[in-house]
Amino acid sequence: MLKVVKQLVISGALVALTFGNAFADEILKPFVLAYKTTGDIQAIADQVKGKIEAAGFDVVGSYSPYDGAIVIAITNDELKKAAASTEFGGYEAGQRVTLTKVGDEIQVSYTNPMYFANAYRIEDTSGPADALKTLESTLGKTEMYGTGDKKLTAKDLRKYHYMFGMEYFDDPSELAEYDSHEEAVAAVEKGLAEGRGGATKVYRIDIPGRDETVFGVALNDSGCSGDKYIMSRVDKAPIRSTGHLPYEILVSDGDVYALYARFRIAISWPNLPMIQSASGATFFNIMCAPNAIEEALINAAGGDI
Repeated sequence: MLKVVKQLVISGALVALTFGNAFADEILKPFVLAYKTTGDIQAIADQVKGKIEAAGFDVVGSYSPYDGAIVIAITNDELKKAAASTEFGGYEAGQRVTLTKVGDEIQVSYTNPMYFANAYRIEDTSGPADALKTLESTLGKTEMYGTGDKKLTAKDLRKYHYMFGMEYFDDPSELAEYDSHEEAVAAVEKGLAEGRGGATKVYRIDIPGRDETVFGVALNDSGCSGDKYIMSRVDKAPIRSTGHLPYEILVSDGDVYALYARFRIAISWPNLPMIQSASGATFFNIMCAPNAIEEALINAAGGDI
């Protein structure tokens, strides 16, 4: 099955590059800081929800992964259409708007749909481009961030991996296999409702025209797989990358996948050093996370470890 995944995704990437991409030479970053403010974080989150809904986005879920952070998952028809343009494109459908309290200020940020569209090798990037423009006009744009000094273009992102020997987009974790899409979706719904592996549902988006469904998943364990554990060790820059969360489970036909953690985490922090940094944020600090996340998601999907 994994060989088929690679063939399909590589084919999609080639189609996208053949037709060209307006962002091909532009430096892309995963997150956009809309603005900074002060006040009650929940009250500000409610205001933000109202703005993005008025702009035509659907709020499909929200959660607080830890104190001082709120993640609002959003989608719209354009993002779902883009996700449907590519096999395994469902990861693109759910973008995130986040509020993070840092000291006395609250940072309001959102994911860059164009950055992730290229990381996920989406064929039709017109929807993500429009979604980015709408988010900028609705919430504002102070700066893009998340890659430090590392400069990544659309071409770079479509073949991205953190370093030699580590996974690409088309090297996912295979969580479980069922006889039909409906059976697989029901199994994931059941596992998340029961909190298996410490995982619970944040959102569900069904991709139009495909037997493909993406779930946003909160990882609540206090150990290596947990959202709080991981973010406390790697998200230490002055402007937080809270939009990394939540993790995703993708159901495609009867198969259940997740992006492997060494890709899924690295795409949010491509500049994060492996061993040493001034802030103490390194991948070495979460060495236990990739296998722990995979096991948690296998449990949630009803698969066998």
